Amino acid sequence: MLTKIYTDGACSGNPGPGGWATIFFNKQGREVKRGWCKKTTNNRMELTAIISAYKYIVECANKCDSFIIYTDSAYVANSINNGYLDVWKNNGWKTTKGEEIKNIDLWLKLVYLLDFINVNKTIYTDVRIEIEKVKGHSGNTFNEDADYNARSMSEYAKGEGIAYEGEE
Repeated sequence: MLTKIYTDGACSGNPGPGGWATIFFNKQGREVKRGWCKKTTNNRMELTAIISAYKYIVECANKCDSFIIYTDSAYVANSINNGYLDVWKNNGWKTTKGEEIKNIDLWLKLVYLLDFINVNKTIYTDVRIEIEKVKGHSGNTFNEDADYNARSMSEYAKGEGIAYEGEE
């Protein structure tokens, strides 16, 4: 069974109050997880949303076999799809220019989840995971939904909105 996952992060100012959202579409319907942070960056919120998606995959892999994660973040999609994580890991978590990787705490959380899935191949033997970059703010209904939820959490972090489920 295929599960589609849409993720987004938002930040009011950069850094500033931020929010993230992960929306899952599976046979049970639509499920939303989201949260906020008082002072953060857009990239941190994008990463937090992706981490939420991978946590879901770890929890649900015995019920689903295919996952497509949609993100409008080139930062996240390219880092995963183009092998940057392996390069950074091999370089001691430094760029090819020798600079520290930004958001290393979140990248390490993501790598932990990716490694967990790879190490536990007996559990995740038939699991297929794809990350697809989508263009943000282009009328993609589900990406717009994730964006709306992430922005509402950013507003909550500013003290201007109402929080719902999944606050952090």
